[in-house]
Amino acid sequence: MRRKLGREKARAELPRSWGCRKLLLLLMVLRTPGGIGGEQIRYSVPEEMDKGSFVGNISKDLGLEPQAEHGVRIVSRGRTQLFALNPGSGSLVTAGRIDREELCAQITPCLVSFNILIENKMQIHGVEVEIVDINDNFPRFRDEEVKVKINENAPPGTRLVLPFARDADVGINSLQSYQLSFNKHFSLDEKSESDGQKYPELVLEWPLDREKVAVHDLLLTALDGGRPILSGTTHIRVMVLDANDNAPLFTQSEYRVSVPENISVGTRLLTLTATDPDEGLNGKLTYSFRNEEDQISETFQLDSNLGEITTVQPLDYEESRFYFMEVVAQDGGALLASAKVLVTVEDVNDNSPELTLTSLARSVSEDCLPGTVIALFSVHDGDSGKNGEIACSIPRNLPFKLENSVDNYYHLVTTRALDREEISEYNITVTVTDGGNPPLSTENHISLKVADINDNPPIFSHTSYSTYIPENNPRGISIFSVSAHDRDSGNNAQIMYSLVKDLFQGAPLSSFVSINSDTGVLYALRSFDYEQIRDLQLWVTASDSGDPPLSNNVSINLFILDQNDNVPEILYPALPTDGSTGVELAPRSAEPGYLVTKVVAVDKDSGQNAWLSYRLLKASEPGLFAVGLHTGEVRTARALLDRDALKQSLVVGVQDHGHPPLSATVTLTVAVADSIPDVLADLGSISAPTNQEDSDITLYLVVAVAVVSCVFLAFVIVLLALRLRRWHSSRLLQASASRLAGIPASHFVGVD
Repeated sequence: MRRKLGREKARAELPRSWGCRKLLLLLMVLRTPGGIGGEQIRYSVPEEMDKGSFVGNISKDLGLEPQAEHGVRIVSRGRTQLFALNPGSGSLVTAGRIDREELCAQITPCLVSFNILIENKMQIHGVEVEIVDINDNFPRFRDEEVKVKINENAPPGTRLVLPFARDADVGINSLQSYQLSFNKHFSLDEKSESDGQKYPELVLEWPLDREKVAVHDLLLTALDGGRPILSGTTHIRVMVLDANDNAPLFTQSEYRVSVPENISVGTRLLTLTATDPDEGLNGKLTYSFRNEEDQISETFQLDSNLGEITTVQPLDYEESRFYFMEVVAQDGGALLASAKVLVTVEDVNDNSPELTLTSLARSVSEDCLPGTVIALFSVHDGDSGKNGEIACSIPRNLPFKLENSVDNYYHLVTTRALDREEISEYNITVTVTDGGNPPLSTENHISLKVADINDNPPIFSHTSYSTYIPENNPRGISIFSVSAHDRDSGNNAQIMYSLVKDLFQGAPLSSFVSINSDTGVLYALRSFDYEQIRDLQLWVTASDSGDPPLSNNVSINLFILDQNDNVPEILYPALPTDGSTGVELAPRSAEPGYLVTKVVAVDKDSGQNAWLSYRLLKASEPGLFAVGLHTGEVRTARALLDRDALKQSLVVGVQDHGHPPLSATVTLTVAVADSIPDVLADLGSISAPTNQEDSDITLYLVVAVAVVSCVFLAFVIVLLALRLRRWHSSRLLQASASRLAGIPASHFVGVD
């Protein structure tokens, strides 16, 4: 309660004290210059400042514009956030009242370290703030009243140990001196130890007489060096005892012991031994802690009879590395001796390393440059020495590496270009291992997706395609389907098909076929005729939807299959245009097998559909003539007799081998005579003209026979010339009938 009232008194007097020290306010924002990317930025601020008090212009020191959005934030570990960033001014301010004593105890200087993260640049900057002590704590004795015993026969100069005071402040604000109220028997002396603590001692100046004064009441005051000076008091009651002329004595003035932090509770650390040559009650010793702190009493236990110190709770090197205590041995006559005990806690590897992700990119483009930062993280190990030395690693077969930054921060960066089509997602295991024995490690898994770019064109399964379609196909029928594959994803893999613009037979290719842009299915836009188009070559383009789009081409050969859709056409004998009937000449002296004429026919179809066969369907004199099945030659089957009619009529049929077969017929008139005049005479004697019309018909017939004979002779001469010159038989057909140009020579069956 006294400490609380004293602190409130100190805070009330604080503004007046600071008015005398304006220089301290000017030094409040003192800092050391820091560079970007690793140099320390340092500020200084007094403790107990109000929340939001200015610490330093961090934006200016980092070279940032105050109003710009940089994603700047404070990154700290394992403590309450003591500072904050003012988003408007870009300055560093306090996040609340800071108690230096609670934060650092007696450690000087009191430094608070944290890091400033600039997210959009993935930069980390170290900041160190010194918390300057102010005189806000009174010197404090543990007990308000202390009893001290002294023998009445103690000689002048006898020293009695007095309780010492503690001041949570440091430096000049800490405990500086003691004062003792006036008493002629006693004076005050101060003793400074190596730890800096001042210990008061009561010195006997005049002999005592218990029978006159059995109790001496003294007031011990502890003073610090602050402005104003703060103090604390305790009441000393000196009890004068009967004579006890031997004081206890420890075997050692200082005891030291080192123990590992993982010893079990109840372990005996050491045994203190003191001796007293007195007998009885004056020689019986009891052990106790002198001015023990709460931390000591909660952690250790001292056996008052045996002097054994044992643990009552686990030790933790990370909380406290050393324990200082003072043990007093007192006999029954109130004489005592003291010894110092130093317990050193040794670190063991009981803390696994910690990894904290500060910033992480969930995905990265596959065309990112080597050195692209993927993640920023920090590592920490609560142990010390080799147990706290940390090594970070990732699997070697990954295109990434770790780069050490400042203050145990690491960057995870790429080492080479990525390929989403090979690996679309990486699961990176970051292993943090300390240097303990055995070592402890921690794993953290980072998932990174590789974003696709349009770096793969569509690919067809074949370099070219061939397909067949029968002629006379329905319009709009599906012909063929092409398919391409794109290794990219999303829009970069969406494929559209199109035909390459081209001309065929003077017309756009798109007027013959079309393609579905989504499915790649080809459709016929017209009914194809084998006799006009036998094959069609086109190019299909597959384009993706990337930016810019990539494409690939493939050729498709479309072959038209013939169907039996053309009737055989008879070239010879040609049908007369004037209504007359052609006449072939056969001499009466013709032997069996005599070639009378030859029926020549063609079929615009191909293959089996154009394979023609000839048959004699009807004859006025059965058995007189025969027709070659494949040659179409009309020959005499027997010798001509006188009784045979001079005029023979033959009907020859020509049929292909299609399914179903198609056929044509021609009627031949054969005149039996040795010469053309005979033919004319015989024909005139056979039938006398009955009228002028019959006479005209007879004249036309004679003229026609003469013309046909001449044509036939010219025809034979031309065939011989062509054979000698080894021309293709198709040329003959072009000369005979220009309307059948383009029909292959193989269609003229039996011409040669």
